Amino acid sequence: MTPQRRTALFSIVAALVLIGLKVGTGIATGSLGLFSEAAHSGTDLVAALLTFVAVGVAVRPADRGHAYGHGKAEHLAALAEAAILVGVSLAIAFLAILRLVGVAHGHVDAHWYALAVIGAVMVVDVTRGTISYRASRRYGSPALQANALHFFSDLAGSAAVLLGLVGVRAGYQWTDSAAALFVAGLVLLAAGRLMRLNVDVLMDRVPPDAQEAALEAISALPGIELRRLRMRQAAGRQFADVVIGVPPGAAVAQGHAAADAVEAAVHDALPQSDVVVHVEPRDESALRERALAAAQRVARVREIHNLSVLRVGSRTEVSLHLKLPGDLPLDEAHGVATEVERAIVESVPEVDAVQTHLEPLAETGEGRSADVGADRELVERIVREATGKPPRELRFVTTDDGLLAFLTLGLDPSSPLADAHARASEIEEQIRRARPQIADVIVHTEP
Repeated sequence: MTPQRRTALFSIVAALVLIGLKVGTGIATGSLGLFSEAAHSGTDLVAALLTFVAVGVAVRPADRGHAYGHGKAEHLAALAEAAILVGVSLAIAFLAILRLVGVAHGHVDAHWYALAVIGAVMVVDVTRGTISYRASRRYGSPALQANALHFFSDLAGSAAVLLGLVGVRAGYQWTDSAAALFVAGLVLLAAGRLMRLNVDVLMDRVPPDAQEAALEAISALPGIELRRLRMRQAAGRQFADVVIGVPPGAAVAQGHAAADAVEAAVHDALPQSDVVVHVEPRDESALRERALAAAQRVARVREIHNLSVLRVGSRTEVSLHLKLPGDLPLDEAHGVATEVERAIVESVPEVDAVQTHLEPLAETGEGRSADVGADRELVERIVREATGKPPRELRFVTTDDGLLAFLTLGLDPSSPLADAHARASEIEEQIRRARPQIADVIVHTEP
């Protein structure tokens, strides 16, 4: 037998003893307070029986039909106990009110042995309440915690009944009914709290303290992007479903290591928790767009290109090329670059560092069409050898910087973009080697 069930069994025996004492003394004295306490102990007996059964069910391991275990059986038992307490308490309160207003009558004989019985009951209440409370803390059992709460409420009720009997001995018969009404109120308050707590668990209400602890544990991990955290609890155990984002280029082993780190962090914060981690690739394009938008807001930035997002260990870095006016002094250009770096870091908190590469912006110049026969023949020959057909368009323009060649290639529509770019770069390089006097070659590819 598990320690939890032994604790519940002790509660059953104690409840049976108390019911016998209270009922016997209540019959002998006619005390409504004692009968109310006997009824209260009767509900404790039912609760203890439910707890005894529920704890035995709750400790069963998960199976095919109950993948999350059987922990909620304890909460069902506690909810049933609360419902019983409400019914009995309302009945006792109704009878006590009838006596207080004079509709019903009853005579109480507060003999000395009635006081002795109540004193013994209070000792038992303290003993069993302490045992159940310690067991609930040790094993994280809500059903045992419910028992402890009721036993201590029994102690307060027993004290009220004791005062009521003392009042009866002093000649005030109404004090017994007042004590019974007080006991009923105590039970109703305890039952309402129990029902709220256990309904929250059965409805999978988020446990705020546990969720805060899990959030802090995950946030402390470097390089982990938390996308979603869902939590619930049952029988003192926390269940967490976590979704994290990792770099899209991360290997399977890296994603698995990140998931293990999250599980370990949550387990450290919430021992015996059940954690499931789902790993998703980060959307780098969204971060890149935010960084680009932040850089473009800086004054005097004319053009931005080659913006890249890099993952360096646990750090996220951005690199980009800035084009500024060519006649801008270097110190002013450096100041613009510093503004861009600061703007990106402030607008995109995920970015740890920014590297900028400064380039002069080519000012608008005038160009004149040119038709250089030898150069045209050379370019057409290079294109034909590389692609098997002449360029779709070839045009030469003379500028202050030299001769520019613009050509259009027709390639296989199913060719990957990377292959098309490699073919264009290869043709461009061949033209540059054959005619160094050509200042620039601009190759356009199309299907």
